[in-house]
Amino acid sequence: MFRIVRVLAVSVAVLAATTAQAQDYKPTFHPDTLKGPPAGKVNEVLVLGTTHLSGLPKTLDMALLNPLIDRLAAWKPTGIATEDLSGLQCDALRRYPTRYAATVKSYCYDPSKAGEAVGLDVPAANAEAERLLAAWPANPTTAQRRRLAAVFMAAGERNSALVQWLRLPEAERHAGDSLNDEQVAFLKSFQTRRNETTVISAVLAARLGHERLWSVDDHSADTPDSSDPAEQKAAEAAIMKAWDNPVSHVRRAEDGKLQAGLDKPDGMLNLYRFYNSADAQLLAYKGDFGAQFVEPSPQGFGRQYLGYWETRNLRMVANIRDVLGQHPGMRMLAIVGASHKGYYEAYLNQMHDVRLVSADAVLR
Repeated sequence: MFRIVRVLAVSVAVLAATTAQAQDYKPTFHPDTLKGPPAGKVNEVLVLGTTHLSGLPKTLDMALLNPLIDRLAAWKPTGIATEDLSGLQCDALRRYPTRYAATVKSYCYDPSKAGEAVGLDVPAANAEAERLLAAWPANPTTAQRRRLAAVFMAAGERNSALVQWLRLPEAERHAGDSLNDEQVAFLKSFQTRRNETTVISAVLAARLGHERLWSVDDHSADTPDSSDPAEQKAAEAAIMKAWDNPVSHVRRAEDGKLQAGLDKPDGMLNLYRFYNSADAQLLAYKGDFGAQFVEPSPQGFGRQYLGYWETRNLRMVANIRDVLGQHPGMRMLAIVGASHKGYYEAYLNQMHDVRLVSADAVLR
């Protein structure tokens, strides 16, 4: 009996020691301290946290974004990454409808008709766009721009198609060169859509002479809702309860005050200054993801939510790093929902060949 007690006591002591070691262990390798310098220009990344403009009042004049766009243009990014799914990821998600049917419905458009117009499926259209850009002339003809816009549409990259459309003189914004009437009608409507990709990213890219945008969002960690209504209800209740906390209330109140002043000359700029502040990043964590981390349901609903969020951000940052790896020396502007900003910067900072740029300085 005493022997059993001693064995149990030793086991508990070993477990406690192992747990302490797991908590105390710190890696000795710190990529963020090994920043080169590289041969040639460094990769610079400016992360701009944004509100989702589609949620703002319909009466708000999007021209109020001009002071923001002017400051971003003055920074002179050479590439712009957006919170959109790439055509290639959407093509992959479509092949697994059991898991991703709802994701595709929410975040992907159907490029099949555009593909028929140019005789290319999504992978082939992406390859064709890369081929065209690799040999792109300094002064492309309007026919070449219309053709590239049509190829981007077929590739599932309508935001890059919009960049080509905006770079055309207004008199040349018509059908032809594989761009058909249906696509022209879409692009005319699409350029007036109120979201941060169409009214900030695409406009800025065209103004700076870019040929495309980089779609870096990632929803491959999405999973369908539980088929058990009781479990789904319990998950929603647990997550909503975690969100109902004092920090969330402060965050919403601050957001409400800023949105009430959006129609003033610097109203939109002040909103972006707040969303990109250090205070805003900490509020986002404490009111949202940190609250889910300690959500006490036995099923760990909050921790599942947090796991999804961290995975998505890691994969989004990996997509950015992929672009930077292919184009060393880029000045990348990454525009993303404000709640992603802290995670973007923390993960990007781990990369050897990435130097972060302060949004505070650019938006001053």
